[in-house]
Amino acid sequence: MPKIVDAGERRRAVAEAVFRVVGRDGLEQASLRNVAAEAGLAIGSVRHYFDGHNELMVFAMREMSARVIARLDAHAERLMDPSAPPTPDEQREIAVRMLAELLPLDDERRTEVIVWLSFAAAARTRPELRAHADELYDGLLALTTRILEGARRSGRLRQDRDVALEARRLCALLDGLAMQAAFHPGRLDADTMLGVLRTHLAALAP
Repeated sequence: MPKIVDAGERRRAVAEAVFRVVGRDGLEQASLRNVAAEAGLAIGSVRHYFDGHNELMVFAMREMSARVIARLDAHAERLMDPSAPPTPDEQREIAVRMLAELLPLDDERRTEVIVWLSFAAAARTRPELRAHADELYDGLLALTTRILEGARRSGRLRQDRDVALEARRLCALLDGLAMQAAFHPGRLDADTMLGVLRTHLAALAP
């Protein structure tokens, strides 16, 4: 009896192969042939699930963002749980952990950051990636805005702070930490990144 292959599972497995190739060798090496070899598939099998290289790259980019968003949503559910509302201190720590999902604090997140930076750089000249890169940046800005607005409502943000401006400043801080840690992994460890993030948020409190 022929083996039934789940198309969605196979497409996700190919995307994981893209992540490994990009994380190890760079985006320029993520050809259909190299990705197929990484996934242990014939190139024809990859072409069966993706029309071409552009579709594969867009799918991988979306799969990467979906993986991160799922973790962010888990923190958001805890932050907004009406049955067991967190204390102000717990709210602050949940916000830190949520934002830390975007930092290369461990091997998994380090690979995600490297892959994302590779995609973001390519999106500058590749229209098929640009729309999704813009969408993700807008999502990050919306996330930081919601966190700061929530902090203001609960009295954890100084009233003289401009939420829109602070949201962009927080995005820039996260981007800077992620880039420095990705490009200079031996000079910026997880504890230092978390310390910088916590110090920044503490400075916004009354």
